[in-house]
Amino acid sequence: MKLLIVGGGGREHALAWKLRRDDPALELIAAPGNPGMAELGRCEPIAATDVGALAVLAKRERIDLTVVGPEGPLDVGIADLFREQGLAVFGPTSGAARIETSKAWAKTLMMRAGVPTAAAQVFSDPGAARAEAHRLGAGGTPVVIKATGLAAGKGVIVAQSLGDADDAIAMMLEMRALGDAGGEVLVEEFMAGEELSIFALTDGSNVLTMLAAQDHKRIGEGDTGPNTGGMGAYTPVSVATDAVMADVVDRVFTPTLAAMRADGVPFTGLLFAGIMLTQDGPKVVEFNCRFGDPETEAILPMLESSLLEPMVTIANGGSLKGLPPMAWRAGASVTTVVAAGGYPGAVENGDAITLPNARAGVMVFHAGTKRNVAGELVTAGGRVLAVTAVSATLAGAQRASADYASGVTFAGRQFRRDIAWRELQRASA
Repeated sequence: MKLLIVGGGGREHALAWKLRRDDPALELIAAPGNPGMAELGRCEPIAATDVGALAVLAKRERIDLTVVGPEGPLDVGIADLFREQGLAVFGPTSGAARIETSKAWAKTLMMRAGVPTAAAQVFSDPGAARAEAHRLGAGGTPVVIKATGLAAGKGVIVAQSLGDADDAIAMMLEMRALGDAGGEVLVEEFMAGEELSIFALTDGSNVLTMLAAQDHKRIGEGDTGPNTGGMGAYTPVSVATDAVMADVVDRVFTPTLAAMRADGVPFTGLLFAGIMLTQDGPKVVEFNCRFGDPETEAILPMLESSLLEPMVTIANGGSLKGLPPMAWRAGASVTTVVAAGGYPGAVENGDAITLPNARAGVMVFHAGTKRNVAGELVTAGGRVLAVTAVSATLAGAQRASADYASGVTFAGRQFRRDIAWRELQRASA
């Protein structure tokens, strides 16, 4: 089988790693890929959003399945183009991808379908947005300001004060710091609770859920500092009980997929629900139309059954009905992201990277790396590596992941040593 993976981050490296484990004979091409993916197959220097060139590549190479990693290509219609040309692709159409690419569209859909979520209103006028923020935050409650478009995980601000809310609205709507992504904003009520990342493979009607994970968005230990694209993740999460997972399927995934079918934009691929466990039960924070990063790097090493089989079924228009639930190994997984100095702000690229020797139970997924002209591995992004450790215990996985990350060297390297701190705190209570 010949497979094309679109993208070049840690998520795509983890997907390539797992799919090659499912089928060691798999011939893998990545576009644009990264040095880690190059060890599993071959990389083609085609941008993930250059969908026309990717379609030409898929036809020339007689690709059996294309797996789309990031949201950008989905937004510009890679799945639409591939299906028009008879190419099997795993990922939603551009219309269905609006579940992520337009938070305003997704919020309207959820409210119409009765999916539990925070109340919110959409604004493009700064004055009207501030008035609503001041109404929601009048009693000192935090207010959430969200850019409605794609902002690389940095378009959500939980404003702890009315001044912070005003600043967030000004940054997005007046200064246009997020470009078109912040051309309109959601002003949303704050939901208190613990957050979960829940992935569901779907054929548009049926779902196969994966182990729930918990992401760590803040740059600093103890969840301090600005939001990032994700500084680490772990799985499993004890609060994601069987009852919680069943509730999320019944009250979130099922009605959302039904509403999308009714709207003529059925969703097939991987639907990612960011869930807040509130005192009133699970509520949707937001949806993503693809695998999350860095959750994917934590979840896939725990998956014992095939990921390739349901992906092929979905991409070829088949039904998941009748496929067994996914099988998971015992123990726990912790992923620690090693980021460049200055991240999540501006970073400098091109710093030489030195990796420790390989260790049992530890996987290193390349997220922002490249080879320079001399063939040296160097930094090429904000999040540089995702170090995943699998162990019989969560404490053991955290320790192994952080220990390996501490041995990675490059200028300005930063990482968190406390990934999974809530779960470990629960276990010791």
